[in-house]
Amino acid sequence: MFATLRFITIVLIFLCLFPIAIVAGIITRSEGLIHSLGIFWAKIALKASCIRVIVRGQENIPRGKAAVFASNHASQADILALYQALPIQFRFLAKKELFRIPLLGTAMKWAGYIPVDRRARSRNTIRSLQEAIEKIKKGNSIVIFPEGTRSPDGRLRPFKIGGMLVATRAGCPIVPVAISGSHKVFPKGGLKIYPGQIKVVIGPAIQTEGQEGRLSRDMLAKKVWEAIFSMLDEDNRPI
Repeated sequence: MFATLRFITIVLIFLCLFPIAIVAGIITRSEGLIHSLGIFWAKIALKASCIRVIVRGQENIPRGKAAVFASNHASQADILALYQALPIQFRFLAKKELFRIPLLGTAMKWAGYIPVDRRARSRNTIRSLQEAIEKIKKGNSIVIFPEGTRSPDGRLRPFKIGGMLVATRAGCPIVPVAISGSHKVFPKGGLKIYPGQIKVVIGPAIQTEGQEGRLSRDMLAKKVWEAIFSMLDEDNRPI
């Protein structure tokens, strides 16, 4: 019962802040302000859910330039954890289905987050990747989940190379981010949130110069995957 109430609390907090975000967006046309409201929502939601986020490696965040932050993805709680772990302005590269959800989709659009069609080589996918590249060139960091979707059991899955393409074409580094424990506090497929701890570890940036070819991007994806794997807790690693 309490686990369900925690989920409802997060939704209610979002519904209270959503009108403020929309009004702020209309008045200021500021993606940054809406992103800041998202950070505020995440902090309140985590506290109300009795979820503690432990962050390691913030010194590895590039300062003064944009980067692609590549994170594993096992729970919707990952989004809340990343809001707290990354003390910079960033935009999510998220599956387009999320933008169809009432209120949430509107807020994401106003915040400048980028919808991605997960079908390989679709025209919309190419357009989304190009939009992400342009945002990086304008100084906005991007957060991607290279697994493509949430892991059903919390364990790290193979990566898609779309995010690697964005980083190499934008000429920016990739920062690996490992999230452990989120699948326990907010399991995939459920509407229950449990008290607990999420650990976020930010690794050293991986440079992308000279990684333009398909083979090079595959090797880059493997390097990022291995970096995240090495930082995960044991129960988030593949068997």
